[in-house]
Amino acid sequence: MNATLASIRRLWAHVFWADREVLRALEASGVPPVEALRELAHLVATEEVWLARLERRERRYPVWPKIRDGVSPPAALAEIGVLVDRTHLACERFLDALGEDDLGVRIDYVTSAGDAFVNTVGEILVHVALHGQYHRGKVNLLLRKAGLDPAPTDFIAYVRGAPAATEEAVRRGQRTPRRR
Repeated sequence: MNATLASIRRLWAHVFWADREVLRALEASGVPPVEALRELAHLVATEEVWLARLERRERRYPVWPKIRDGVSPPAALAEIGVLVDRTHLACERFLDALGEDDLGVRIDYVTSAGDAFVNTVGEILVHVALHGQYHRGKVNLLLRKAGLDPAPTDFIAYVRGAPAATEEAVRRGQRTPRRR
């Protein structure tokens, strides 16, 4: 895959926005489902784990951070919010320092299962963005199952500043409101 630095930076701007949209949806839910918190914690911790691999250092968090027993969902959500802030800041610094030629640099790493692989910086950055969208979808499914409002995190919603049409809106012939 030969993505340009500009396209990767735009993709990651979406990652930062989408993570925060999911965080806001969980905060707005009152008492979010614990499994949704677990998915968001994993998604953000994984961003940091991959950043550690890119920076060739030890990771700061486990791939699946524990939602501590006895901690209320709002308190756990506050901890996840701190993780989001720290991880995004570190990722932004990394992306700001990248040059176009850096995308082809090969990174040797070992997965949490102990398997060794080699991928380019560009491949890893695209992977992490796509991995996050998968887990944001899971969070949204968990919110829907709990009767709560999901976070519209599609890339096109980010680009145009308006969410995609919902199934219900399509049935009723409603237009999607613009947010800009």
